[in-house]
Amino acid sequence: MEHVVIDVVSDVVCPWCYLGKARLEQAIAEVSNEIIVTVNWRPYQLNPDLPPEGVDHKAHLAAKLGGAAAVAQAHERLTELGRQDGIAFDFDAVKISPNTLDAHRLLRWAANEGRQNEIASALFRAYFEEGRNVGDRAVLNDVAAKAGLDTAVIDVLLSSDADKDAIGEEIAMARDMGVSGVPCFIIDNKYAVMGAQPADVLVNAFREIATMKDPKQVN
Repeated sequence: MEHVVIDVVSDVVCPWCYLGKARLEQAIAEVSNEIIVTVNWRPYQLNPDLPPEGVDHKAHLAAKLGGAAAVAQAHERLTELGRQDGIAFDFDAVKISPNTLDAHRLLRWAANEGRQNEIASALFRAYFEEGRNVGDRAVLNDVAAKAGLDTAVIDVLLSSDADKDAIGEEIAMARDMGVSGVPCFIIDNKYAVMGAQPADVLVNAFREIATMKDPKQVN
């Protein structure tokens, strides 16, 4: 089987990124007998200037989207889309718009333990379905513990500046590559699929790329 590597540029407080993850997993399942897919989660911050403690979520979104009515409309649409893809969005439960730097650091460390996808799922679920503040280190430690990571090590790392610069460099690199919104799926460092595309769009992209690599491998 042919092998493709997908770097998912995303932010854990982006609802479209959560939808994109669900659809990516559907696409990977669809091609599982044809293509080996490796997924790496890459950082992006929609709101890099937020303070470490975060800000009021509703007020922040209302200012960003143009008022409470626009926020309600967006949430209604996302809730329905999420339902179709198995995501139980609970936007009323979300109280804080956090700075996500520490969450991205945790994702980076989880990759070293082969737990990155598990941590990504847990962070999305914690924020969008449980209303937990994923900028809070206690929440991050709890997510890490449930995934089997060494929380003593994670706690020490979170209390330091470890990998803050590396996260910033990755985000800058994504922007230099032309990534201006998320999710963005970068396939084999050559091809980009922007947005939370339907699973069949991703399936077709995987098959086309695998065929270009070896026409005999994929029918």
